Amino acid sequence: MMMGMKQPIALYGIPNCDTVKKARAWLMDAGIEYNFYNFKTQGVPAESLAHWVQALGWEKLLNRQGTTWRKLDAATQAGVVDAASAQALMREQPSVVKRPVVEWAGGDVTVGFDAAVWAARR
Repeated sequence: MMMGMKQPIALYGIPNCDTVKKARAWLMDAGIEYNFYNFKTQGVPAESLAHWVQALGWEKLLNRQGTTWRKLDAATQAGVVDAASAQALMREQPSVVKRPVVEWAGGDVTVGFDAAVWAARR
């Protein structure tokens, strides 16, 4: 990557998610440019998802506390046993992905929002 050609941050999530709202407000307040990708309208990009799973592990990406997960039948929940089955479910049900997922300019990937951690990245 050429110097000075910093790629904007990519933030993935759902616009009405409280954590995503907090993360977006934090980035705006900090004057940090980012591109927002809406899981509801754009789905979960398969290539990116594979990268996130590699970087973070599928267990960290799968939101088992969320409403979407709790509404799934027991057989579907029990069927999530590895990276492949987790990714299939996340592509089918984008709301089970923990949010926000952020691809930082340096190539790192994080999930969730923690103002202190994000401030340290600046």
